[in-house]
Amino acid sequence: MDALDARLLLLLTDEPRLGVLECSRRLGVARGTVQARMDRLEARGVLVGFPPALDLAAMGYGLTAFAVLEIAQGKRASVAGRLRDIPEVCEVHATTGEGDLLVRMVAKDNDDLQRVIDQVVDVEWVRRTSTSIALSTPVPPRVRPLLERMVR
Repeated sequence: MDALDARLLLLLTDEPRLGVLECSRRLGVARGTVQARMDRLEARGVLVGFPPALDLAAMGYGLTAFAVLEIAQGKRASVAGRLRDIPEVCEVHATTGEGDLLVRMVAKDNDDLQRVIDQVVDVEWVRRTSTSIALSTPVPPRVRPLLERMVR
């Protein structure tokens, strides 16, 4: 990746609905250059899609929690597959340290979170969980600082 790739990704991060022609105009390069770079970034797995940014709280899921799961050895794929079936599970990361998986989940309120946690605990091969409720998100998910550093 070079500075032009980073500038293109910054533009698409800010305005994901921009077309190739408008991107080329704003970046001051040929349309074919933008298209070729987007194709290359997609082929390399850097650019994986253009999903809309959604506010889960506005959708009724105002509570975010993180659970560290200890699971039976060798069962990560099985547990992850079952967690994928729980709609409120937003992310699952394999980790090192005390736990085996870090799960980000959302819920409507505390009672709803208890229901979600019960579903997670009921997954076969989950041995132990430790859950923390997020009180706020002072630094939301971001890539902008990394891209901006590449432009400099």
